[in-house]
This record gives sequence, C-alpha cells and structure tokens, in this order.
Amino acid sequence: MERAKSTTLFGVALIFFVLSCSGNKENEWVDLFNGKDLEGWIPKITGYPVGENYGNTFRVEDGLLTVSYDKYYRFDNRFGHLFYEKPFSNYVLRVEYRFIGEQVEGGAAWATKNSGVMFHSQSPETMGEQQDFPISLEAQFLGGLGDGNPRPTGSLCTPGTNVTINGKFVTNHCITSKAKTYEGDQWVTMDIVARANGQIAHVIEGDTIMKYSNPVMGGGAVSNMVEGVMEDGKPLAGGYFALQSESHPIQFRKVMIRQLED
Repeated sequence: MERAKSTTLFGVALIFFVLSCSGNKENEWVDLFNGKDLEGWIPKITGYPVGENYGNTFRVEDGLLTVSYDKYYRFDNRFGHLFYEKPFSNYVLRVEYRFIGEQVEGGAAWATKNSGVMFHSQSPETMGEQQDFPISLEAQFLGGLGDGNPRPTGSLCTPGTNVTINGKFVTNHCITSKAKTYEGDQWVTMDIVARANGQIAHVIEGDTIMKYSNPVMGGGAVSNMVEGVMEDGKPLAGGYFALQSESHPIQFRKVMIRQLED
C-alpha cells in the first residue's frame, strides 16, 4: 500500500512538472537582438540589393540597435528595413524604442519622428531593388513634435494590405490609434499580439490601444514590387519582422518574441 501511495504521489508530481515546463515554454521570451551585433538581421534599403547596409544605416552603438544617417548627404527616399532572418506566426512581439537626434536632410515632413516595425511581412529576398516598403502590416512609431499637438504612437499602416476593424473591411492606409503622445527621447514599449486566428492587437506600455483582424494582401502604398508577389485577398497568418528607417534616427534596446500556443 505504501509503495502504491508513493507511486501515485510520484505520478502526480511528474504531471505537475510536465505542465509547469509546458507553461514556462509558452511564456518564454526570446531575444531577437543580442545587444552586440546584427547577427540574424538582414538590411534591405531602397535602391540597393538585399544585404547591403548603405551608409552603415543599421548598427549597434553602446548595446543599442541604432538607425543612423550620419553618412548620408541627403535621404533621397532611401527607405530602409532591417529584417529578422526567420518568419513567425502566433506570437507576442515586444519592441522598446526611442527617437534621438535630428532628421536627416531630405526626409519628408511626415517622417519626422516617424518609424515602425513591419510584421506579417514578405521576405526581403522577394522585394524589388527599388521597392520602397514591404507588403506587410506596420505598427507605427510616432514621437511628439513639441508643439502641443497630439501625435499618438502605435497606429496601424497597411502597405500592400487590408484589415477588418469592428466587422468592417478597411482600406485606409493608416488608422490612428488612441495612444498618448510621447515627447523627447523617452523609451516606449510596444507589444504586438498576433493570434493564429487572425486577431491582432497593439499594446503600448501595457494599454491595448488598437485591435483588428483578418489581414490580407491588397491595396496600395507600395511601389516597384516584383511581379507576381502581390496576391490580392491572400490571408496573412504570419511572416517576417522588419525595423524601419524612414529618415529620423531611432534606437531599439529590446526586440523580443514570445510564441503563443494555437
């Protein structure tokens, strides 16, 4: 009887251990940026082939992933994207960012303190050399301009994509969030929650500021695509991540992912 009791207790303990390990695995954060170099990341800058980091645009300075234009004479629409090397689906992506310095000469007025992270994106290898933005969803980063006007961060932009909001198919290129305005060079944490069922949320500093669903390919706001890559109406259940360079310097101290169970 004592042996049977011990066996039962061991079995219960084993089940608890397995469940605990499964829970920990589901909640485990993985750093995509190692704080030392750009290992695992691939640059794609408009006008240049995949992998060419024109002007050392993307670099690591003092442990921070930095987008810099100190080697540019003018921006000249050299929109850049730094892609992580692998695609993901069903996840929480966390990005901690801050704007720094001054916008480079030649950047558009709308691009002042403007950047973002592209997700559910096409791969860099499928982009045209002159293509400006990848087919993707963009969680937009905006910074206040110090003029007292609201400039909420965390909005959604849709280069080559469309989404559904509150049951309505939306074709607007950018949909403004209800987040607050962040001034100066303060750090901001953004989570993107992308479920396998097509439900997506933007979360700023723990506050859910936007929800939408069922992303598909379609719409405009992308130039010089490779023929055949755009498939209107194709559902997007996952894809690549890319950090933007849109003419204003920005830094990232965390880029992390946590996989979710189906």
